[in-house]
Amino acid sequence: MSKTFSAKLLKWFDKHGRKDLPWQHPRSAYFVWLSEIMLQQTQVVTVIPYFQRFIERFPDVNSLAQASEDEVLRYWAGLGYYSRARNLHKAAQKIMLEFQGEFPRDLAGWQSLPGVGRSTAGAIIAQAFGEFGVILDGNVKRVLRRFYATHEADEQLWPLATKLTPQKSIIDYSQAIMDLGAMVCTRSKPKCMLCPLNQECSAYQTETVQNYPAKKQRKALPEKEKYFLLMINEKNEILLERQPSPGIWGGLWSLPSVDDLQQFPQQALEKLPSFTHTFTHFKLTLKPVKIRVSTSLQISETLPQAWILLKDLSKYALPTPIKVFLCANDL
Repeated sequence: MSKTFSAKLLKWFDKHGRKDLPWQHPRSAYFVWLSEIMLQQTQVVTVIPYFQRFIERFPDVNSLAQASEDEVLRYWAGLGYYSRARNLHKAAQKIMLEFQGEFPRDLAGWQSLPGVGRSTAGAIIAQAFGEFGVILDGNVKRVLRRFYATHEADEQLWPLATKLTPQKSIIDYSQAIMDLGAMVCTRSKPKCMLCPLNQECSAYQTETVQNYPAKKQRKALPEKEKYFLLMINEKNEILLERQPSPGIWGGLWSLPSVDDLQQFPQQALEKLPSFTHTFTHFKLTLKPVKIRVSTSLQISETLPQAWILLKDLSKYALPTPIKVFLCANDL
């Protein structure tokens, strides 16, 4: 079964697989690692422009390690899941300090780096070095659950994924199984008629494809709201505050936020239209309030703050909803 699975998948990949992704040419451990981190919970089409912009500024692991976290976050801003960028930066520094600038070639070495789990490590050693590495990302899990018609937990899928992974053609195979999940065996509206494995796929043969993976019952997202302070001084500068890490926008610069406005005189406030941003685990209503002040106040004793002109906004890593709001408002 495993030989048939890999042989059919590789034949399909030869004709239909993705072979012109920017991290494939030239293929390097740095490019593969960076792309695998960016692709966590993010689609290829979204990642490509961020990847290209990122490597223009940080062409190798040394330049990434030497950069400040602020700058790394600025080039990541908009891609989301910012802990990935912080871990990437920490991992680059560890590679330079503990690995003497050389990338590890084994699972244990990669898994010792911040932000690199078992599946990511397997993808890297397979894609970068052509070594035997097993992948079990979201796309692969979906392919396996349908192929075997199983609701097994993730941990029980590892032996299946390992059994199917060939010793040879590992670079193509690892890309092929990810491509199959992303392009054919999709979560909704899978293209089963185009799948090279449909004759052996248990879910397809029993007409139960949509039962795998099991649908999770959606829970209503908790809702939160905060006031975001658009403070403007006599120089027409706005106040930014670096967000604590860890946190939803950890390490990024944002407008200061408060739960209520009791500490501010009401006559000094101008409430602006609210807007909503949805995170993975909750929905946040942002209630911006414009406040003009006569001096460059420091309203936090613990968080770094900076008064900046709007034209200098690009020098700071801001969350996308805050950046869009500031760019859309005439100060």
